Amino acid sequence: MSDASNFLELRSPAKLNLFLHIVGRRADGYHLLQSAFQLIDWCDIVGLKLIPENEIRRVDPIPDLPPEQDLVVRAAQLLKDFCSMSGGVEITLKKSIPMGAGLGGGSSDAATTLIGLNYLWKLNLDIHTLSELGLKLGADVPFFIFGKNAFVEGIGEQMRELTLKSQTFLVIFPNQAIATSRIFQDPELTRDHAPITIDGFLASPLLNQSNDCQAVAVRICPEVKQALDWIRRVLPDSAPCMSGSGSSVFTALDPKADTEKLENLLQNLPKGWVGRIVRGLNRNPAYNLISSE
Repeated sequence: MSDASNFLELRSPAKLNLFLHIVGRRADGYHLLQSAFQLIDWCDIVGLKLIPENEIRRVDPIPDLPPEQDLVVRAAQLLKDFCSMSGGVEITLKKSIPMGAGLGGGSSDAATTLIGLNYLWKLNLDIHTLSELGLKLGADVPFFIFGKNAFVEGIGEQMRELTLKSQTFLVIFPNQAIATSRIFQDPELTRDHAPITIDGFLASPLLNQSNDCQAVAVRICPEVKQALDWIRRVLPDSAPCMSGSGSSVFTALDPKADTEKLENLLQNLPKGWVGRIVRGLNRNPAYNLISSE
């Protein structure tokens, strides 16, 4: 983290859904979920620089992404309007987390923008207030503001801190984005998974590791199955799983795994695929900038 009175550069982490179960559906159509969210050290970099001009200025915007759809711009504008701030901010974003990968990169960037501007603008908003604002931007944004690994329920708004053992993961993005709406509108999606308890998950995390979105994703996006099969070939004893609504897949690595050999194999992934060995994090790197818990 780089810190000055008018500038911050913050790491914005991705997350994995260690499992994802759909346990029901509300009358308004929203799906009721259970999941375990694990922060990982695959990070974007968000830069925030205060400027005297009364505007949100995006440096090097993502091609073909209009400002009204750019989550960091929307987050900054939302906070500026909420607090009636004069002056503005110049935002840079160095993307590393693939877009549309089910890793929460956009939501994380939005949360980091809210956290960083809360600090730079000296607003002293608490986590609850920031989370309510973040929910207007996306269902996963409050998790990154929460800033710790979590057992998640409801439509994603109910979070309890999870203490997870230190772990390393292999993550592969097969270069295909899947629209979340496409998954959740599919008539064949499992919507009646029996609920589990947080203690039940912690007692048998591997037993509960499944993703109810995966079967639909495999059917509509062959690359998901190809990525799962790639991991199974390279790590025959592994149990790979898709993260979120896809299309990234992952597996936890045995502590004795030959990571150097794996890194070499990742150099030969199909064209356009991205593979990384990542470590789990306990906290969002920007967490301590929030004024209070």
